[in-house]
Amino acid sequence: MISSFSEPLYCPNLSCPDPRNTFGRQHCAACETDLIYRYVWVVGQAAEEVPTGKVIADRYFVIAPQIWLDSRPAVPPSVPEQLPDTIMPYLHLYPQRLHTPEVYGFCSLGEAPEAAEVLLLENVPINNFGSPYPSILESWSGTSAARQVYWLWQMLQLWGPLSEQGVASSLLVPQNLRVEGWRVRLLELHRGNFVPTLRDLGDVWSGLVESAQPEVQSRIGEICQFMRRSSMNFDAIALELNDLLLEQAAQLPLHLDVVGMTDTGPQRSQNEDSCYPIAADFQSSKTSGGEKLIPYLTMVCDGVGGHEGGEVASQLAVQSLKALIQNLLAEIAQQEELMTPTMVIKQLEEIVRVVNNVISAQNNEQGKELRQRMGTTLVMALQLPQKVKISEDLPSNNSHELYLVNVGDSRAYWIGKNYCQRLTVDDDVASREVQLGHCLYWETQLRADAGALTQALGTRDAEFLRPTIQRFIIEEEGLLLLCSDGLSDNDWVEQSWENYGPEVLDGKMSLETAVQSWIRLANEKNGYDNTSVVVTHCRMSPERLVLFDPAVASAPVSASVSRPPSLPASLQKSGRIPESQLSESSKQLLYPETSPAPEPVQKRQSKLPLPLLGVLALILGGGGLGLWVQSLQSPQPEPAPLSPPPETLAPSPSESPSPGAESPSPSPESTPGESTPGEIPPADSENLSPSPESTPGEIPPTDSENLSPSPESTPAEIPPPEEAETPLPSPE
Repeated sequence: MISSFSEPLYCPNLSCPDPRNTFGRQHCAACETDLIYRYVWVVGQAAEEVPTGKVIADRYFVIAPQIWLDSRPAVPPSVPEQLPDTIMPYLHLYPQRLHTPEVYGFCSLGEAPEAAEVLLLENVPINNFGSPYPSILESWSGTSAARQVYWLWQMLQLWGPLSEQGVASSLLVPQNLRVEGWRVRLLELHRGNFVPTLRDLGDVWSGLVESAQPEVQSRIGEICQFMRRSSMNFDAIALELNDLLLEQAAQLPLHLDVVGMTDTGPQRSQNEDSCYPIAADFQSSKTSGGEKLIPYLTMVCDGVGGHEGGEVASQLAVQSLKALIQNLLAEIAQQEELMTPTMVIKQLEEIVRVVNNVISAQNNEQGKELRQRMGTTLVMALQLPQKVKISEDLPSNNSHELYLVNVGDSRAYWIGKNYCQRLTVDDDVASREVQLGHCLYWETQLRADAGALTQALGTRDAEFLRPTIQRFIIEEEGLLLLCSDGLSDNDWVEQSWENYGPEVLDGKMSLETAVQSWIRLANEKNGYDNTSVVVTHCRMSPERLVLFDPAVASAPVSASVSRPPSLPASLQKSGRIPESQLSESSKQLLYPETSPAPEPVQKRQSKLPLPLLGVLALILGGGGLGLWVQSLQSPQPEPAPLSPPPETLAPSPSESPSPGAESPSPSPESTPGESTPGEIPPADSENLSPSPESTPGEIPPTDSENLSPSPESTPAEIPPPEEAETPLPSPE
């Protein structure tokens, strides 16, 4: 259909000598720039009547009813000076962008004053050929039982956020619900003519029961009956649906292979990134058996505060999280009952707060204030190997749960054979301004401080920290990619995934080669920063497909289902980061010649269920973590030898291949005068003054030294974490 248009598609390069291109080309004929095919979904009854093939406003080509192609993607669309209230739900729901569309702009259907104006949406479920993804009704009968339940689970988790914005009716229109593999997406948001309830959602689900897979048909029917009872609350329904989901997922095979690497980059002298696992962690796992977190735990941290603090903060976060996650897994392994997603999320939130306070205490110990304080971003993935009893005749199996934690702008992606999906939302000024309803996302990119971070680990006390925690289910084969902004800047993951992801999934490329290639790409395209990449290959087949020469690269550590590990003895004795990993300036920061007597990190009182308190008591009680924190704050003579530590710098690809799931964000209803979390300006920015519109006080960026806080900054007014309700993640 595209080739039938005679109108040109314009090159996004504004300096191109001849920007006009014919449809169907992938690269500009004049300058070789990649051409952008941006399809938008058009909202409004008037849009449905526009005939296919018509050109609107000399730039939009009508591909199909309500599907337009923007032929001038480098030119900003029309946006009114005052954003209308009708689009506020789209802006406030920006944290749910994995499932919900975003506002692109507006367009008038004629030049006359009375001409209708329509709303244009981007990030919509439309493929690269201009066709919408199938509706849930079209795909329902032909999909697996596990995926059917997973789709319902995602809808249930979206119910809360959409209800808060008055658009829960969007989930009651089957044609509005589109599916892209495992992922549920919405074409647009509907306000509806009434306030829907869970009973209405149950009525919609009832229409799917008859064509559900036999193994889940009766259970889904029972859940629909529960939803029709006024006495059944959301939590009870979620518990029933979660049990069914884990039972179905546990019947699938799951094998994990992981490779992680970090690189200083061509323009840096110090590496402020840290990630887990890297080559040294695999070697430790082989020799001492102490690294039993592999392959379940992966993480990337990008240090904030310059080379005298960033590398310390990132390594301190990695070492602290490893020990705390081992305690969590040990506690879960001892429990007979499955831990619910809500409880796991609360556990992970407490762990992140403890680590935040460890870094914050180090800042306080060194007398660091404001822009001097060190911190780190965090993106962490935990494949929680809870055991699900399928039947009396079969052994318990892995529940396939994947929890993602992120603070800052390090990202997580899921890469399948046909798509690349960004799973996390950056904690930066751009995201905050959209969520507060101040402007559209592309408008924020015109601000100098668009990439300034609004939060990071360690820069402030834990009471101001709002980590985002989501729960996913692994029910298809794919790659989970975690990376720092050394790779994700300028959308290089989105631009490169097709070169590596499908090759790995088809067995034509090793995981090590793919990670090395991404590191090399980052150094070539974003060479101004450090880069860390950790990729987990989630295999749903019992045997690994190997078509490449295994002698070229050493095999990564892999595992199917194993018992959760216990805390390594080496970490019980000393949690000190090996000095060989630190620069001299960082050693002076972490180990001053004189320092006051160390004080234990005071953990915030938390209203947690008994199992959660048990884990935290295990972590903080008995002096284990206390001794560790003390060792980080003051020198110790002759510390006990550690297992071979992770290296800060991974071997470069040219030398040798190295093997190897929510808490509240600022309220959408916040007004511009209200305070919001502090900002940390983007990497490599110096002497950058925040925009006058920025409300919060700013904290310095990665490697930035001279950032002046906004004159309108006010103290953050965020409710204490124990009083804040954990929003429903989607998927949780």
